[in-house]
Amino acid sequence: MELYSLATDAIELSITNYGGRIVTLKTPDRDGRWGDVVPGFDSLDEYVAAKSFFGALVGRYANRIAHGHFILDGHRYQLAQYAGKNSLHGGWIGFDKRLWHGTLSGNSLQLSYIRQDPGSR
Repeated sequence: MELYSLATDAIELSITNYGGRIVTLKTPDRDGRWGDVVPGFDSLDEYVAAKSFFGALVGRYANRIAHGHFILDGHRYQLAQYAGKNSLHGGWIGFDKRLWHGTLSGNSLQLSYIRQDPGSR
């Protein structure tokens, strides 16, 4: 796992390549006291075990797909159902559970992830 840090005079940001998660976002309050303003965990193990999507890049879609299916061009596609009868944030192993490739250049971070087409195997 990699942890990337970006900072300006106004913010300090830490992002991990595990799920592209924002781990910390520190900024000063109106009195100039710095504090972390995003929820999260202190260790990778906690992120892996969590059912939450704190700070993550979710995908292939965000939110719920009702009843875990959709119709596209007349074809019905069934998805994993694990949020009641719904599908949530990209399936059992969404992009929030993947290792992304990070490229840090100055105060710019690019994260990329190429998902293999499961039908091509």
